[in-house]
Amino acid sequence: MNPADAMPFSRLMGVTVTAAGPAAVEGEITVREDLCTAGGIMHGGAIMAFADALGAAGASAALPEGAAGTTTIESKTNFLGPAPVGTLVRGRAVPLKTGRRMSVWQTTIETAEGKPVAFVVQTQLVL
Repeated sequence: MNPADAMPFSRLMGVTVTAAGPAAVEGEITVREDLCTAGGIMHGGAIMAFADALGAAGASAALPEGAAGTTTIESKTNFLGPAPVGTLVRGRAVPLKTGRRMSVWQTTIETAEGKPVAFVVQTQLVL
C-alpha cells in the first residue's frame, strides 16, 4: 500500500510514495495545473504539502513502540527553483533525529532532471 493513501490530502494531491522506511522515504508527484500558482509553476503550499507527506511517512515508519501516531509541529522551507506544470517532482526525506517524543526530517525536492526545487526541515511530534 502507498503510505500516502493513509493521508487523504496527499492522495488528493497525487503523491506517490515510492520507497518508505525509518531510514528514508522517497516519493513523487506530477505537477498538475490545479497545484500551480500564476504562470503554471507549482505553488509553494503544494511543495510544502508534498514534503510534509514524505516526512510524516518517515516519522510514522520510525515511531517508537507504543506510539499512537505523529503530527507535524514545525516546518521550514527554502524554495530553490521552479517546477512547471507537467514536471515530475521527486522528494527524499531522511531523519536528522528520531526519538521517543519527536523526530526531525530533512526533505530535498527536485525535478526528475535533478534541478533543485526546495529544501525542507520539519519536526514531528510523537503522539
